[in-house]
Amino acid sequence: MSTEARKPPAQIALKIRRILGGKAGWNGVAVQFAFAAILGWIGYEIVSNARANLENQHIAAGFGFLRNNAGFDVNQTLISYTGSDTFLRVFVVGLLNTLVVSVVGIVFATVIGFIVALCRLSPNWLLSRVGEIYVEIIRNLPLLFQILFWYLAVLAALPNPRQSISLLGIAFISNRGLVVPSPIGESGFAPFLAMLAFGIVASLALRFHARRALFQEGRMIRIWPSVLGLLFGLPLLSTLVFGLPFTFELPQLRGFNFAGGSRIIPEFVALTVALSTYTAAFIAEIVRAGILSVHQGQMEAGASLGLSRGATLRLIVIPQAMRVIVPPLTNQYLNLTKNSSLAVAIGYPDLVSVFAGTSLSQTGQAIEIIAMTMGVYLLISLLTSAVMSVYGWRVSRSLGA
Repeated sequence: MSTEARKPPAQIALKIRRILGGKAGWNGVAVQFAFAAILGWIGYEIVSNARANLENQHIAAGFGFLRNNAGFDVNQTLISYTGSDTFLRVFVVGLLNTLVVSVVGIVFATVIGFIVALCRLSPNWLLSRVGEIYVEIIRNLPLLFQILFWYLAVLAALPNPRQSISLLGIAFISNRGLVVPSPIGESGFAPFLAMLAFGIVASLALRFHARRALFQEGRMIRIWPSVLGLLFGLPLLSTLVFGLPFTFELPQLRGFNFAGGSRIIPEFVALTVALSTYTAAFIAEIVRAGILSVHQGQMEAGASLGLSRGATLRLIVIPQAMRVIVPPLTNQYLNLTKNSSLAVAIGYPDLVSVFAGTSLSQTGQAIEIIAMTMGVYLLISLLTSAVMSVYGWRVSRSLGA
């Protein structure tokens, strides 16, 4: 007979009461049941009220509207799109625009943040003061103000296309954006891409081997000649054997605008610059705090081994500091992704602008569209957190924590 079966009913009831009600006993159980009933009633009222409002406005609930024609254009699309496409394609277009501005912003913010942090820690007085001024000014100005500043005060003040600023005669900057040559794939593109991918993978493998030899055997291997050969020699060999991988279509001024080439709209530039510089100010302080958390003796140990200050930071200090840097750095990545929704202020066609804005106003499917938008941002945040958690775990494992 089990132990639970031998217990008297009073003891079993007391155990259940403690599990459900904690120290409050049966009073705690009653409070929890009452709270759950109140939550259920509130949820029922919300659903009933929403259903009644939809019936009064003759709006059919569900996601069938996604198959209807959108009837409006989007000024930046990473996939083919016309006004006759469906709202589902509008959703995909907005999602891709949100992802591209978030990824580009994260990359630039990380690079700028690390550079500014190293400037603040530099023994050079001028570099340290410049980094400090940057951080104190940028992070204390509202992000929306910075977005509007870059869009209205900087990019809108550029000349029109007929008086655009020429960059070597192949790229042009105007108040309508940056126009650059557009690559057109040729017959040698597939072999070129395969060689480039192989070179990248082989270079990463060489780097892993070199770091392993350095940390386990104390042997430094020079790999940069091999990396250069893999990244540039193999694609060049592919070009000589299979022909040019692509040609470029140059932009040409026709009338009041440019024809040909690829155009980077000013809304994307303004949003990316503002998000990158704003988030970089917070990342700089996170990186600086992480580096300062490593004992000063590590710098002295690197110097005693004959390493330069840069090599000591790169090989000894920063790897140890990453354990402290990664958790708050993840929060900044999440903030940047969510802050990209401010794109609606300058008309950048992100998910909030074209789907939760234009599409919602045309269809009236507020519940479905808002639920889909919330789900997308939640999924992006969870995926970002998962990736950074795995990276943080690998960093802690490599340090023996």
